[in-house]
Amino acid sequence: MNPKTNPPVCKILDYGKFKYETAKREREGKKGKRSQEMKEVKFRPKIGDHDFNFKLKHARRFLDEGNKVRLLVQFRGREVVHPETGRAVLDRVCKETNDLATIVQVARMEGNRMSMILGPKAKRNQPAAKPKADKPGDEEKASAAEAPPKKEAPESAPAENAADA
Repeated sequence: MNPKTNPPVCKILDYGKFKYETAKREREGKKGKRSQEMKEVKFRPKIGDHDFNFKLKHARRFLDEGNKVRLLVQFRGREVVHPETGRAVLDRVCKETNDLATIVQVARMEGNRMSMILGPKAKRNQPAAKPKADKPGDEEKASAAEAPPKKEAPESAPAENAADA
């Protein structure tokens, strides 16, 4: 519709088709995007080694998938008096996931819980994979394809320079 023209001009269209096309454009726009979810892994201050490793494996998997991870240490009863045990658990998780994660939010107490948020590290662009040679003779071709072509000087060029001098 163009209200500035005299008389005003409008377009008559099928509303159902219009809604379908706008929804289709929105879906196309969302296709390339991937939302980052917040996953949660709960620990206890007196967690055993096996339980710790099991939950750590889950946290590592979530980070590999590109999700953020909230680490929670749940205190019960008198455990709240010793928050350093919970902080030690969270520090241990950070140390173990150092290669995959960065700390988004440092550990902090919220009532009887201590939480910390880890985010996945930005993946660096990997250089293009080198072409693999299927046959032994193809190795030379593959390495020649990678290297820039060599400029060979004509053999007669040095003789001409000597004659000119």
